[in-house]
Amino acid sequence: MRDPIKKTVIPDQPKKTIGFFEKYLTIWVALGILVGIGIGHFVGDGIEVISSMEIARVNIPVAILIWLMIYPMMLQVDFGSIKKIGKKPKGVVWTLIINWAIKPFTMAFFAWIFFEKLYGAWIDPSMAGEYIAGAIILGAAPCTAMVFVWSYLTDGDPNYTLVQVSVNDLIILVLFIPIVGLLLGITDVIIPYDTLVASVAIFVVVPLVAGVITQRILLRSYGIKWFKDVFLPKLKPVSIVALLITLVLLFAFQGQNILNNPLIILLAAVPLVIQTYFIFFLAWFGGKKLKLSHAVCAPAAMIGASNFFELAVAVAIALFGLQSPAALVTVVGVLVEVPVMLSLVAFANRNRY
Repeated sequence: MRDPIKKTVIPDQPKKTIGFFEKYLTIWVALGILVGIGIGHFVGDGIEVISSMEIARVNIPVAILIWLMIYPMMLQVDFGSIKKIGKKPKGVVWTLIINWAIKPFTMAFFAWIFFEKLYGAWIDPSMAGEYIAGAIILGAAPCTAMVFVWSYLTDGDPNYTLVQVSVNDLIILVLFIPIVGLLLGITDVIIPYDTLVASVAIFVVVPLVAGVITQRILLRSYGIKWFKDVFLPKLKPVSIVALLITLVLLFAFQGQNILNNPLIILLAAVPLVIQTYFIFFLAWFGGKKLKLSHAVCAPAAMIGASNFFELAVAVAIALFGLQSPAALVTVVGVLVEVPVMLSLVAFANRNRY
């Protein structure tokens, strides 16, 4: 008598979930906006005390907060991983093409169409340039930290995602200033290049150097397992809290403008959302055409679709000020990013190949 055939039961894989802070980031941002607007309304001109704390056009309280946002991300940059590019270059090359040869220019185009041409009835034409500038700065800053979340949720290759992000972080040092300068020049926005260069040095170079030094010291002292499993998770909330406090300050300064024209948040969101979906699908279908694996293509599309909004906020404030339309647009980018990106995560998972 034959033995009954034993069925192999494959246990269900645990459903991947996004972290608590990241999952509800849109809610935190919305609350930060409401608190900021309320402070701006009730405190009035008293908030100007914080605005006046500047050195070389850099607001010191905001600079400290932005360092606290960006520094934890720079701790994750792995220069050693960059050596692996030669093994599978196609995914990295496609990521760079999307982020630097296409994305900034399509963002400038969508911003010009909406703010310059379609929104004339709601936006003062003399201020349209600054709204466009904010969108350009946002579009020229490819995502760094949140990509690891999106990659995880779409079953991306974590090691290859690290390579893609690390290369992008280094490219920012070289291309961010000329691309932003070029596009703002085309749109007739006058920018002080010394401030642009200084803001990149302050908000990218300094945190990157500090992150690399800290990473090497901690790895040597405690090992990679402690660094990844204990230190980085404990540091993550610092970045989110610093972001929220920055948003409260921004909207405290913008409060009266928003109360006078509440529609501006929705108007600013429309071209940003269109850009996000456009770039994602371009990167997604282009990656499939290039025969990139799902584990490489999905993170590549996510990097292109999302933004390094911490850097964008910092540069917009440095160039145009806390109360500027440019700063407002970069903050709206934070507001819309999480729900839009979660919808793209769902698409990527439904269309796994």
